[in-house]
Amino acid sequence: MTIKTILYIIMIPIVLWALDSININSIFKKNRYYQARLFYLILTIVISYLLVNFIIDFTNYTKFV
Repeated sequence: MTIKTILYIIMIPIVLWALDSININSIFKKNRYYQARLFYLILTIVISYLLVNFIIDFTNYTKFV
């Protein structure tokens, strides 16, 4: 396993926990539960991807300094 994979495994539950505080269902129309859950899942993956890439880039940048 690479460090990036380990970071993904760590970050996805953290992002899920953080997004759990937001009521995403109130943003969507009534009876659109599955669309709201799909949006929640996609948002989790996108934020996790951005966080992991930020951490990797930040560590690589600080190695050069």
